[in-house]
Amino acid sequence: MRDQRRFQRTRLMCRVKVTHKDLGEIEVDSRDISDGGIFLITNDMEMPPLGTIVEGQVQGLMEAAPLVEMEIVRVETAGVGLRFVVDGK
Repeated sequence: MRDQRRFQRTRLMCRVKVTHKDLGEIEVDSRDISDGGIFLITNDMEMPPLGTIVEGQVQGLMEAAPLVEMEIVRVETAGVGLRFVVDGK
């Protein structure tokens, strides 16, 4: 399978709060991040389907991090890949 990623990934371990009407509010750990998105470790947690838009916010910073819209673009056993939604796109 050919790697079609446009952005280089960087390992990043942080807590991320994810919110969605069907999911409620959960906190999970990240595995890596790029300019285009983030991978969150959800293990066996039930997640909304591909294409769903969720809100995410990094936790544990000195100041509140911004809320970011993200689209679920990949689901694996270990977690989900999310694409940052920029200006509704």
